[in-house]
Amino acid sequence: MELFEQLANKIKGQNKTLVFPEGEDARIQGAAIRLAADGLVKPILLGKQSLIDATAEKHQFDLSNITVIDPASYPEDKLNDMIHELIERRHGKTDTATAKKWVTDVNYFGTMLVYMNLADGMVSGATHPTGDTVRPALQIIKTAPGSSRISGAFVMQRHDERYIFADAAINIDIDAQTMAEIAIQSAKTAKVFGIDPKVAMLSFSTKGSAKAPQVDKVSEATKIAKKLEPSLALDGELQFDAAFVPEVAKSKAPDSEIAGQANVFIFPDLQSGNIGYKIAQRLGGFEAVGPILQGLAKPVSDLSRGANEEDVYKVAIITAAQALEN
Repeated sequence: MELFEQLANKIKGQNKTLVFPEGEDARIQGAAIRLAADGLVKPILLGKQSLIDATAEKHQFDLSNITVIDPASYPEDKLNDMIHELIERRHGKTDTATAKKWVTDVNYFGTMLVYMNLADGMVSGATHPTGDTVRPALQIIKTAPGSSRISGAFVMQRHDERYIFADAAINIDIDAQTMAEIAIQSAKTAKVFGIDPKVAMLSFSTKGSAKAPQVDKVSEATKIAKKLEPSLALDGELQFDAAFVPEVAKSKAPDSEIAGQANVFIFPDLQSGNIGYKIAQRLGGFEAVGPILQGLAKPVSDLSRGANEEDVYKVAIITAAQALEN
């Protein structure tokens, strides 16, 4: 079954609510209408009511079945509750004046809807830079238990093959603890996409075949990950061929439980992860779906500003599928 068909079947009828802070954008409106009509998601569009109406009229969109919220006209009692919740969440780091200013911003407003369980996830980034989407999520939703930071994964798909590559989007350099956390986050992402995770901690060395601080980091990360998640099928340090090719695994890592059959690949730094997924995409003919943000307590997805309506539709499906796992 095609990836998004499988995910759509998974979320259909689950009544997951997603908030879209960029409700004035035609791409967002078109995707929201489709998501609602297909019974996949209950969308909430944020924005200035007059501009949302103008976009809908221009494109002949019917938003009668879509919830629209203009933060500027949000009921005062509900807005005060939101401000109070924000101040409490920030533990004294944000005063009342700052909180009032923040909730006038659609990304902060949308993030607060997710934090207050008025939405299950958020999709933004079509007209905002990544920082405007991620910053409120880190300040308010924060990382999930066991994670000290977020990471970015790609689902690499070609025909019936499906793999996870991480981190290939967020953290430039990582230590052993962070690499271990990314491995656990990525295993959870794999399950969202119907992959039974077998996690390879990648290096230029296999089981001590080379000596270097970079190798020691991956080896240490493997030990930490196994301690944090003993039941997870995970091993390292492994070269990619030992992790992926059964014949090579037999000679390089004969005692490994996952060597030769890995489907979740954890790179030791962003440079190698980014290069790796693009090689697979451009030379291997894989479709790269992502980046998928991992490690947040509740799902928030960052769109590319070049996204089209179909991209918004698909990212929303992924976000709703992530929400099912929370």
